[in-house]
Amino acid sequence: MNKEIKLLNNLFSDKFKEKVVSSEQLPESGSSRKYYRLISKNHKVIGTYNDDFKENVAFIVLSNHFTSKKLHVPEIYAHDILKGVYLQEDFGDEVLLDRVELLRNDDNFPDELTDVYKSVLEELIRFQIHGNDGLDYAYCYPRSAFDKQSIMWDLNYFKYFFLKLAEIQFDEQLLEDDFIAFTNFLSQTNTDYFLYRDFQSKNIMLKKDKIYFIDYQGGRRGALHYDVASLLYDSKANIPERVREILKNHYLKSLGKYIKFDVNDFNKYYHAYVLIRIMQAMGAFGYRGFFERKTHFLQSIPYALKDISNLINNNIYLPIELPELIRVLKLLPKSNKLNKISGSNNILKVSIKSFSYKKQIPNDPSGNGGGFVFDCRFLENPGNIEKYKTLCGKDKEVIDFFEKKKDVKSFLKSVFNITKNAVKNYQKRKFTNMSINFGGNYGQHRSVYCAKKTFDFLQNFDIIVDTEHTEGF
Repeated sequence: MNKEIKLLNNLFSDKFKEKVVSSEQLPESGSSRKYYRLISKNHKVIGTYNDDFKENVAFIVLSNHFTSKKLHVPEIYAHDILKGVYLQEDFGDEVLLDRVELLRNDDNFPDELTDVYKSVLEELIRFQIHGNDGLDYAYCYPRSAFDKQSIMWDLNYFKYFFLKLAEIQFDEQLLEDDFIAFTNFLSQTNTDYFLYRDFQSKNIMLKKDKIYFIDYQGGRRGALHYDVASLLYDSKANIPERVREILKNHYLKSLGKYIKFDVNDFNKYYHAYVLIRIMQAMGAFGYRGFFERKTHFLQSIPYALKDISNLINNNIYLPIELPELIRVLKLLPKSNKLNKISGSNNILKVSIKSFSYKKQIPNDPSGNGGGFVFDCRFLENPGNIEKYKTLCGKDKEVIDFFEKKKDVKSFLKSVFNITKNAVKNYQKRKFTNMSINFGGNYGQHRSVYCAKKTFDFLQNFDIIVDTEHTEGF
């Protein structure tokens, strides 16, 4: 049992007076936080481990404040701040991005999805207005406000972790001059609202068609525009421009029910906040993808490039001159390095793994969660036969053993049909990742053989396939 699980189990037992009977680590996000689903006889919660003390304090303070305002956030059941653990309400597994990927088809963004986004924007306003009321911003981390320093951090994040790593040439001083001018312009609008900061489709959860919100620990005081831009220009959601305009207008109409504001003044700053948000996201894609080698972040780059290109080519409204920044942004879609990423982005990547049920089902390496899991333990196990014990499912003797078994052939035929249909469907919907897992007692014979055969079968498709035998065989 690792350190985090032990700490969370102890906290769970202290709170609920029950022992955890099962735990599952959830897919990692872009942060270093680790999430586990903990289940006992009568309770199911999300346990979080994070060694960033100030970030934990910010999340718990914000959660308690939002709960007092009747906003839809997880209840914090228990925490031990000094040990970096806390227990929060479990909203299930469906995030808004899952619903988008399920319902949208190419450029068709159905009305059903648009209506969900309208509801999300209405709830965002409650965070911005009611969430701001009485909030002690001194607890926010790493800054109490999205101020000039925060903006410059984001711009430099974009410069050093995207432009430089993507090998985009720029004039350092001229770009710095534009950054200063851009920062001064963004700071001129009203910033006396709550800014959620990471308001994107992966942080909005759907449970029985009710909307809930997570991962707001980076929240701070700021402008209204930023979170609207974050949601509508979320790269993976890839919302069509016409729908973005519909949703922005719905937001402005809804906002008018809470406060008086000038629509023209809002629009004056809106595209500037769209731009800073996309640049911040690109910095994250570069840092996590180029630097940390987390490939699923690289898969968001083409969508961000598409948004930047559309903005620049459609003459976005920026009432300030930013010549070097605009010049650099125009270079992005022409980058050879980025085009290589874009060119391979639409190819479906399938990850196949064998594993041992005595440990745990592997996480989806794409970060999306889910995937197929096939239990091979009902098949005859050659590991029970002495001459096969030290061999594995890749050895000829074991392969010959399985090739003679009708139930193995029948099982794999079903697996092939399922995965073939899934691959075709994923390709049609332009999904980029799929995971397939085969489990056995020790991850040595049956699971390895089935993983290898499935790998061989999928070589017939126009996809990228990789395989890993987690027990080292």
